[in-house]
Amino acid sequence: MVTLTRKQRLYQIIFGTQTKAGQYFDIVLIGAILSSELILILSSVQTIESEFSTLLTVLEWTFTLLFTAEYILRLYCSPKPWAYAKSFYGIIDLIAVLPSYLAFLLPGSNYLLIFRLIRVMRIFRILKLAQFLKDSNILLRSLLMAQRKILVFFSTVAILVTVLGSLLYIIEGPENGFTSIPISIYWAIVTITTVGYGDIVPQTDLGKALASLTMLLGYSILAVPTGIITAELSQEMKTQRDFIRCMNCSTSGHEADAKYCRKCGTELPEHL
Repeated sequence: MVTLTRKQRLYQIIFGTQTKAGQYFDIVLIGAILSSELILILSSVQTIESEFSTLLTVLEWTFTLLFTAEYILRLYCSPKPWAYAKSFYGIIDLIAVLPSYLAFLLPGSNYLLIFRLIRVMRIFRILKLAQFLKDSNILLRSLLMAQRKILVFFSTVAILVTVLGSLLYIIEGPENGFTSIPISIYWAIVTITTVGYGDIVPQTDLGKALASLTMLLGYSILAVPTGIITAELSQEMKTQRDFIRCMNCSTSGHEADAKYCRKCGTELPEHL
């Protein structure tokens, strides 16, 4: 029988979900994360904060110290501490404790602790919801594949709102609230995204005509990124379907949740 070292036992508990202890650890961790987030949300309510200020502060620092100890333990028992520190979860785990300490230098930064909520994503590992992870990976890959198209799109929109804002600044001028080109660009962004705060509105007929054009452009522009991402998502899902191939007749193109071949009825190999 192989005897595990202290580091190895800690690693099984903290990083693993195969053992009962590891599962219980992650469940308790998620409960602590949700509790700390609830405390953070309650502390932003003025009436609650004024009445229970001391209690909320004590609880917040209790969770912060617990998460700090947990982060140190993760670094201690990890076979590759630096690799863990640079990983997605490693960075999130660090962000989960930093804001409390930064609050000494930057008041109000403790509200960045809301990022702790991202750590709840560990529930996918605990419950072994592989299908959810697979779906999230498909979406992430689709966004990565579309990043250049999206960058070109946003660059075009940035140029467009700059031109429209500058034109409206020339047409309306400071006397109608458009006191500078940046303010006019802000109006163009608000208008082209169809938000329409109404804090600044054109007064001249030519300005209103330009505003109408900007609004119409907004409706057509909003459909572009949706189409780009949808096309990439469709392609990624097609790739996933092609990957699921029948061992009997070599037919591909099965749905992700298919159990039997759509052509010959043979049971498909297991896939995640």
